[in-house]
Amino acid sequence: MSSATPAVHADAAAPARADSVGRRLLRRPAAAVSAAVILILIVVTVGASLFAPYSPTAANYDLLFAPPSWAHLFGTDELGRDLLTRVLYGGRTSLLVAFAATTFAMVAGVAWGFTAALREGWIGEILMRVADMLMAMPVVLLGLVLVAAFGASTLSMIIILGVLFTPATARIARSTLLVELRSEYYLAAVSVGASGLRIVARELLPNTLPVLTARGTLVLAEVIFVEASLSFVGLGVQPPDTSWGTLLQQGYSNLYRSYSYPIFPGLVILLAVLVLNTLGDNLQKVMDPSRS
Repeated sequence: MSSATPAVHADAAAPARADSVGRRLLRRPAAAVSAAVILILIVVTVGASLFAPYSPTAANYDLLFAPPSWAHLFGTDELGRDLLTRVLYGGRTSLLVAFAATTFAMVAGVAWGFTAALREGWIGEILMRVADMLMAMPVVLLGLVLVAAFGASTLSMIIILGVLFTPATARIARSTLLVELRSEYYLAAVSVGASGLRIVARELLPNTLPVLTARGTLVLAEVIFVEASLSFVGLGVQPPDTSWGTLLQQGYSNLYRSYSYPIFPGLVILLAVLVLNTLGDNLQKVMDPSRS
């Protein structure tokens, strides 16, 4: 009976802690607004076919570079296509790349960091020195090198962006797990003979999820920004696919023909990065009151 006590106690505490974090987070106006904006962005981009006023490929050569109007709220592009529609459909690609790359970075980073924390000898040291080496390189510069080497398809972008943010995630995962490894519940679980995998899966991972969740929101914002940066120099998502970054690049190329063309994709990128950073910052403050 005593061997089950630590596991039951921690399992009961984890849902309560998660519920408490969620409630405290939503009590913060900035966090609640950010979460609502993120939800709206996801809904309108995933459901672009329902919300977009026009077809994304419908050209109108009588309305090239039309300014914003009631008929075209964001104006039109170089082929007379509705820019609001293109922003909504482009958001599908941007958010797909962002969520997929973030998932890659979080899964690989957590596995990397947990391994380094649980193997604190020469294995952990090598893993962390490799992470330090990769983190010392500027993210955008390393991204340019990888895109030039492996191509700029959507799948390549997901893998490259995931790789770029894995080392920093690994370091955060390692430091978070090291704190848990020194906690009383972990020492109690070890003392009663719980297996390593069971402790990691049922005790350590759930207790590190709040910090890892906050990290995930920040990685999402960084991925959107870096993808837009790579697309702006022509090394991001390639046609016929469209992302917010490619729309910004195309708008900048036609800046003197339509001032509104680059403004709206840029504002959407700014909004997405801002709300994700705000949500991530509030998550960290909620989970660590000393940061408030």
